[in-house]
Amino acid sequence: MIVYTLLAITLFIAAFSLLMARRCGRAYSHHRLLLAVSAAAFIYLFGTWVFLSVYVKYVFAVSFICTLLYALLWRPRSLAKTSPLKTYGNLFFSAVLLALCLLYFTGTTKRPYHMVHLAIPLKHGTYFVFQGGKGLPANLFHYGLRSAIYAMDIIKLNSYGNRANSIFSTHLQDYEIYNDTIYSPCNGRIAHTATNNPDNIPPSTKRGPTNVNQVLIATNTCYVFMAHLRPGCVFVQQGDSVVTGQPLGCCGNSGFSLEPHLHIQAQMNTHSGLPWFKEKPLLIAFDGKFYNLFEEIHAGVKH
Repeated sequence: MIVYTLLAITLFIAAFSLLMARRCGRAYSHHRLLLAVSAAAFIYLFGTWVFLSVYVKYVFAVSFICTLLYALLWRPRSLAKTSPLKTYGNLFFSAVLLALCLLYFTGTTKRPYHMVHLAIPLKHGTYFVFQGGKGLPANLFHYGLRSAIYAMDIIKLNSYGNRANSIFSTHLQDYEIYNDTIYSPCNGRIAHTATNNPDNIPPSTKRGPTNVNQVLIATNTCYVFMAHLRPGCVFVQQGDSVVTGQPLGCCGNSGFSLEPHLHIQAQMNTHSGLPWFKEKPLLIAFDGKFYNLFEEIHAGVKH
């Protein structure tokens, strides 16, 4: 199961960075310190903490800083004799991890970005960017779908920082975002809808990109596509005019989806006659702010 594998990797790298930080006091070396810090920074940014609770990330950060300070300031230490192979190995992995941390913020796509400003399409609670970013490595899954390189997958958090009632559940109702109302992020016209596709029951493999419930909004400048809606819970029809904040449907788990979430992406509308998904992709800003991978979105009723 991919969820348990990703969580195990997160916990392993976190434990490794804590161990390396602790050993900096007993046998101090700059390359070991660099590896400890780079591993901690990497897993803080990219770790799938949300499978437990997003708050565990902050507990880890405090634990790492305290462990490192204790090791450097209070534990007796001496310069360690390290083989050149281990030294170069530590430096190599440190460089890779630090490069990935830098790319988390910068991405790998061309700049300047073409951006569209939208309202948050969800209203009540704290949400979480499960996939998103300016290309690799943050938006790894969507990057392979060239029309969706800036797409976002959004889930919802409960008061404990969990997205569901367990690490992985086969019950759709256990996921916090399931059946949440989705609101129009802009004014426009409904260009297409689909509503009759069934929800997947995690971890069903009988899914695909062509059986997804969806809403496509067209404006004078862009298209906004939202997917994985609940069957029978799309409130608009093709040709309808919508305004920002108008209910569009409810979040489900239809289409190519492992668990309930909202997929949203935007493309330019050049009025060229091309299918919407072949137009240039747009980076999305919600209420003037861009959200990266694993960042929280605090949504209220104000638009």
